Amino acid sequence: MTTPRQKERYDKEIAPRLRERFGITNPYATPRLRKIVVNMGIGEALENKNRLDAGIADLSAITGQKPAITRARKSIAGFKLRAGNPVGLKVTLRREMMYEFLDRLISIALPRIRDFRGVSPNSFDGHGNYSLGIDEQSVFLEVNVDKMEFVQGMDITIVISGNSDEQSLYLLREFGMPFAG
Repeated sequence: MTTPRQKERYDKEIAPRLRERFGITNPYATPRLRKIVVNMGIGEALENKNRLDAGIADLSAITGQKPAITRARKSIAGFKLRAGNPVGLKVTLRREMMYEFLDRLISIALPRIRDFRGVSPNSFDGHGNYSLGIDEQSVFLEVNVDKMEFVQGMDITIVISGNSDEQSLYLLREFGMPFAG
């Protein structure tokens, strides 16, 4: 198996620049990607079981991994929800698959978003992790638009080792994340 190009770029170019810019002497303290978590909320699966199956198919195609079904922890009568009902899907990507997904997200999926002007640089959580939302799964080439039954959004969280939003912002910029402004 070949090494993903973003992983090679990180090892050869990005990590040395990060260490130099932030004065990091220990190479193990250099901020790096830990995992990418992709969540898809499917509350409509309560009325229509086909939505869950279609969501599983789409998320599997996008990430290359079978998603885990997330279930409701509590019953909420106002939403006609019982504890244990399926409410979403999630996939955790690590290692090579994580770098491949990040590469496809930055170079293919984000530029395909209609009226795209960049992602917000303010979506860090204070610990260096970054989250963004995508309104429809059709921006990924892996999803066949002709067979798509419904439009479904997803949340993508990029978990980064390190301790500051500034270092994480610099890391993602080096990877080519198109930040607005």
